[in-house]
Amino acid sequence: MIVVKDINTYQSHYTRCVATIGKFDGVHRGHQAILNQLKSQRELQHLPALVILIEPHPEEFFARAPDQCPPRLTTIEEKLSLLEESGIDCVYLLEFNQNISQLSAEKYIQEILVDGLGVTVFIVGNDFRFGYQRQGDYALLLQSGRRLGFKVMETASLEIGGHRVSSTYIREQLGKGDFDLVQKLLGRAYGITGLVVRGRQLGKDLGFPTCNIALHRQRIPLHGVFACEVLWNNKILHAAVNIGYRPTISDGGDALLEAHILDFDTDLYGQELTIVFRSKIRDEQKFPSLEQLKDQIARDVSQVRGFFGR
Repeated sequence: MIVVKDINTYQSHYTRCVATIGKFDGVHRGHQAILNQLKSQRELQHLPALVILIEPHPEEFFARAPDQCPPRLTTIEEKLSLLEESGIDCVYLLEFNQNISQLSAEKYIQEILVDGLGVTVFIVGNDFRFGYQRQGDYALLLQSGRRLGFKVMETASLEIGGHRVSSTYIREQLGKGDFDLVQKLLGRAYGITGLVVRGRQLGKDLGFPTCNIALHRQRIPLHGVFACEVLWNNKILHAAVNIGYRPTISDGGDALLEAHILDFDTDLYGQELTIVFRSKIRDEQKFPSLEQLKDQIARDVSQVRGFFGR
């Protein structure tokens, strides 16, 4: 899969394509249905299948504070990995910035879709809005497609259990800790991938050393303590994981994921781990003392052992 960040680089590879556009947060089964549509058009048109991936999310760009935008299910790196697994030929990273936000809907179509990417088939939701102040819509795309020579197709919609599969619905189920349903909606278990970073070593001092993963997102989709699987070096390990803001020892700052891997003492600093969430143990909470926090962690670890039959 080719990933490009500008039109000139794209045009050095392709002159025409079939395309879809979106944030693709989670690359869930609803997204996968759209990607299958795209790949079907690739076969019919004999053209590369391209995803226009909007980054950052417009809600993040316009947010005045982190709590004003939806939590991210996936980072850009995770999205790209999932899109590559899906068999897409090319991703055009459309940077959502001040210039893009000011671009008229007509110029958006002409400069990006037609002159830039050479889109011949454009698969998009009928609620898609674009251009300055979201003035562009599906009707304008249809009208412009007839005039400029590209076909517009409505995206497929997928329902599971009577609910349309969407990133918003998945966030709601993560908040409820319904990981079985989330797995059905995603087509895989929900996980977070990242590099192990140096922490304050407090977990080690408390008797529960942790692997710490920076989350690189304005808002996190989960808070609390969880029983998790840790995927590392083709192995599946078990861990008690805290994800959040560590209110007992911190007055704020960035969210962190801390994984205490059961019966494991290898230093994983700098290595990539995938943390797969299996069951919620409790909400994150603030304790009056480190000793009480230590006692609670011991109970958490015991519950995690019980969940995994250890």
